[in-house]
Amino acid sequence: MPFAQLDDLRIHYELSAPGRAHTVVLSNSLGSNFSMWDAQVPALTQHFRVLRYDTRGHGQSSIPPGPYTVEQLGRDVIALLDQLRLGRVHFCGLSMGGSTGMWLGTNAPQRLDKLVLCNTSARIGTPEIWNPRMDAVRNGGLQAISNGVLSRWLSESFRAKFPDVAAKTQHMLESTDPGGYLANCAAIRDFDARETVASIALPTLVISGTHDVSTPAADGRYLAAHIHGARYIELDAAHLSNIEQSAQFTFEVVTFLLA
Repeated sequence: MPFAQLDDLRIHYELSAPGRAHTVVLSNSLGSNFSMWDAQVPALTQHFRVLRYDTRGHGQSSIPPGPYTVEQLGRDVIALLDQLRLGRVHFCGLSMGGSTGMWLGTNAPQRLDKLVLCNTSARIGTPEIWNPRMDAVRNGGLQAISNGVLSRWLSESFRAKFPDVAAKTQHMLESTDPGGYLANCAAIRDFDARETVASIALPTLVISGTHDVSTPAADGRYLAAHIHGARYIELDAAHLSNIEQSAQFTFEVVTFLLA
């Protein structure tokens, strides 16, 4: 897998179907890596070049000193696009990746064609939620929170039906570097786009999960109501809807991007 050296970051990425004319960028959630998009890549590469990357502090990307900001995460995307000589792209981000997408849609709309915001909120949680979680990770690593996080990521029924997928997803979380996780927790904790999302003027699809307690469906409806012309889709899933309802999720994204 290739790496790109940015100013303070060595970023791990994969560029699939490079011969396609249009590019889709996939941005991962907190505590994951770009393998979370494995189920989407085959269908997307039938139509698009697909660029997926490990957000700083995640996967095989490097871990610059934190805390981070969502602005940094957005600027990392722009720097990666510049290095790969990619102009305008479609952007699809889930949870933390959705926060990155909101920042880009607000601050760098000239680099985007369409925007997909998945299982995300204009403000995800509160300091009263984030700070105790960060303390738990400092004291016990990702293993201290992984069972609770997995219960929010994937519904109980899905975990019971697909235990191998659940185990693989939990391993992905527990393999995340604690320092990178904490630095990104701070970015999400301090990000609040409630006053700015209305300025997004790009064609936007918002996807929520009916059973998502981390970024509830009501938060997705808020985004769709405040972004002019946004389309809203709700799936029978918890937080990682692209894994739990992979076929329908992929269909909705491809249909939207091809429209």
